Amino acid sequence: MRAATQSADVIVIGAGAAGLAAAHELTRAGRSVLVLEARDRVGGRCWTRRMPGLEIPVELGAEFIHGEAQVTHALLKKAGLTAVDSVREQRSLENGRLRRVNAFIEAQKAMRPAASLERDVSFDAFLARQRLPAKTKSFARMMVQGFDAADPRRVSAMSIAEEWGGGELGASQPRPQGGYGALFDWLANAIMARGARLRLGALVTKVQWRTGAVSVSGKFLGDPFSAQATRAIVTLPLGVLQRGPLRFPQKRRALAKLAEGPVIRVAMRFHRAFWEKRAPGAAFFHAPQAPFPTFWTPLPMHAPLLTAWAGGPKAARLTGSSTRKLIDAALASVESMFGKGPRALLAAAYVQDWMHDAYSRGGYSYVLVGGMGAREELAAPLDETVFFAGEATDSEEAGTVAGALRSGMRAAREALG
Repeated sequence: MRAATQSADVIVIGAGAAGLAAAHELTRAGRSVLVLEARDRVGGRCWTRRMPGLEIPVELGAEFIHGEAQVTHALLKKAGLTAVDSVREQRSLENGRLRRVNAFIEAQKAMRPAASLERDVSFDAFLARQRLPAKTKSFARMMVQGFDAADPRRVSAMSIAEEWGGGELGASQPRPQGGYGALFDWLANAIMARGARLRLGALVTKVQWRTGAVSVSGKFLGDPFSAQATRAIVTLPLGVLQRGPLRFPQKRRALAKLAEGPVIRVAMRFHRAFWEKRAPGAAFFHAPQAPFPTFWTPLPMHAPLLTAWAGGPKAARLTGSSTRKLIDAALASVESMFGKGPRALLAAAYVQDWMHDAYSRGGYSYVLVGGMGAREELAAPLDETVFFAGEATDSEEAGTVAGALRSGMRAAREALG
């Protein structure tokens, strides 16, 4: 692709969940497809890695299957893969002690009255009106920041009520066995087996179109390239659409009603699973005041792996910090729950700051106050020639892998006419 102009029926920009799902549908329909991915891997904001000393995969992006996720389960079945239920038992740090709690139920209690909202307000403004115990409000804020990666001062209360009311927050959240990487490797191999061309290291910086004709250009492994097609599907993350080189003026209003939530993960392997003695059976730990307020283990799989998670404003305060500083912040957060021993037990750590990643610019999207309907606006095609997919364009399962997969399939159907 270095010198010659490539051509295809459809160009798919991005090889994350949405892009691979779109290409899968298009190649099944017999279309020639060119998939252009800026990274050196597929999967986008799903990134499964292996850590020496661990038999289980380590996820640095999406890990769980949220809600019903019918499309995710269907693809796992086609790929010959299974899902493993996660353990939901939780502990929260209160007055220096780890106490049993269900943060999901506490958060849902806070949002029940929001179902009757007539005018949208911020999550914080809504919460301030409610006569609720301080503990319930605290869990609700922690969940909207951690689970939704949202700023409580900016996120739409209506959107949170709609999401949490749909059961996603409290539902079982299994993991794909072998990690999401196994599913996306299967999808990539499936589309290439049907003739799709997948180009890694292909950064698209310009898209031009008229009805029935698209031209894209950019850099492929550092060299200029161009490609042409009759249709294009853009699957870039919301943060990249807002701040990256590709601009779509027709989408400016929709983009202004959405925000990309910052997320930072630190996956830590210890020499032993010290938490199992202190809190046997617990899979999730919450330290609301810590820099990293949420942790989880791989239960029911037993391994000395602890994942630290920060989302929303807490992640925004940390983003751009050095790897060493982020690991130190994660360890300090662990020590707030378990004392000073864990630091000496750390064997290895992987860090992923999604807001600081140029090809994601954040973890996943949320709706700003007054932004209901923005996802549908963002998803709308341009001249029946340029189509849009990605979790931010899905109105039912936004912020999830299932939403991204659904959106890719929807955009493919639109492109097929």
